[in-house]
Amino acid sequence: MAALRCVLASVLVAAVAMAADALGVNWGTMSTRRLPPKVVARLLADNGFRKVKIFDADERTMAGLAGTGIETMVAVPNDLLAAVADYGRAREWVKENVTKYTFDGGVNIKFVAVGNEPFLRAYNGLFDRVTVPALRNIQRALDEAGHGTKVKATVPVNADVYDSPPGDPVPSAGRFRADVAGVMAEMVRFLNRSGAPLTVNIYPFLSLYGNDDFPLDYAFFDGASKAKPVVDGRVTYTNVFDANFDTLVSALKRVGLGHLPVMIGEVGWPTDGDKHATPALAKRFYAGLLRRLAARKGTPLRPGARIEVYLFGLIDEDAKSVAPGNFERHWGLFTFDGRPKFPLALRGGRPTMPVPARGVEYLPRRWCVLNPDAGDDAAGRVADNVGYACGRADCTALGYRCSCGGALDARGNASYAFNAYYQAQGQADSACDFQGLAVVVDEDASRGKCNFSVQVVGSEAPAATVVAAAAAVGTAALLLVLL
Repeated sequence: MAALRCVLASVLVAAVAMAADALGVNWGTMSTRRLPPKVVARLLADNGFRKVKIFDADERTMAGLAGTGIETMVAVPNDLLAAVADYGRAREWVKENVTKYTFDGGVNIKFVAVGNEPFLRAYNGLFDRVTVPALRNIQRALDEAGHGTKVKATVPVNADVYDSPPGDPVPSAGRFRADVAGVMAEMVRFLNRSGAPLTVNIYPFLSLYGNDDFPLDYAFFDGASKAKPVVDGRVTYTNVFDANFDTLVSALKRVGLGHLPVMIGEVGWPTDGDKHATPALAKRFYAGLLRRLAARKGTPLRPGARIEVYLFGLIDEDAKSVAPGNFERHWGLFTFDGRPKFPLALRGGRPTMPVPARGVEYLPRRWCVLNPDAGDDAAGRVADNVGYACGRADCTALGYRCSCGGALDARGNASYAFNAYYQAQGQADSACDFQGLAVVVDEDASRGKCNFSVQVVGSEAPAATVVAAAAAVGTAALLLVLL
């Protein structure tokens, strides 16, 4: 009996170690005020993350990761793909963003992501001709600089690059999307030769979002008894993640590369900004996903496979575009200031609350709200100023069935918008005026689950990021506030 207990303990330890080894997270930085990179790097380490994926090679972010040993995937942004399709530019990029950080005590760079979902249907082919040349050039530059055996170039693609025919909607019929089939085949053949994995982003939440006919339980890993399964010959699929992944495996088989390693570049569940974006559902999704990783169950077409996964994402980003949906700013496992949202089994075993960020400095505890003396005759000016605030700060929590939707009256909505702008502007005195309609208070204006935040002292985002976010939210935010 004692021997059996030892065997079971060894298996459990091996499963936990394997789960941690295969688990990474995406660190996005599209926030109006950023936590210091060293604080975020310590948050990663405190929670056992050994891998991180970032969306550029920002010098501040890289400085934060230096010396941590965390395996890092840096990225060539989409707007540089055409440039690095020229080999000279690719060589320069590798020198400045890989070689520069490759030293004892530097950054442990493992992958270079060449673009981010460049074949997304919404881009209408904008990057189709330059992505594979850029991929080839970056890998060649890595090889010639002496990094090639350790650092591999890959291309994170969205799951919309493959599908099944409408007349045969099962994973075994998977194929690459017709308009990118040629470039995808060319790309995966190159990855096979270079020894790099294909990286794919899979979002069960997006299968549910905007589709009221999609069965809720099929988006999770525990819905076998509730969701109607998809039967594909002798294989039964009880969740959309497995079905999606195996559709890709089938597409790879059709080009003779069914064995190519596949890495999940992004997978997660948001916690606000939509009726299905809640902490409770996010907790349910991650609980199932992390159990699967620890059990090394794989998928029906790749049973027992070790799947390397990068969760999306680490912290909320209040300056992301909301064009895809208001949930885009709420993917974080942690709030904008590094507080955990729900228990997770990041190290295997039972879910526990993750370790919060340490050393976070906050602005003073004060809030900007609608002046109580503002009369009903000011309604027009209030609406205009709320529109201004929400065009330059994050008001997505005010949406229908979101954390603040319905929790506040019209005056509360205006206060939320004013405070969001005031905090994003670092509590500058001029940021709480709004034509005399607002006032600074030192009493927390939060109501129930609707949190009126106080921002962190961290550095401000580049002006271009804030402007882009403002353009994306625009009138939509104003409407959701006033409804």
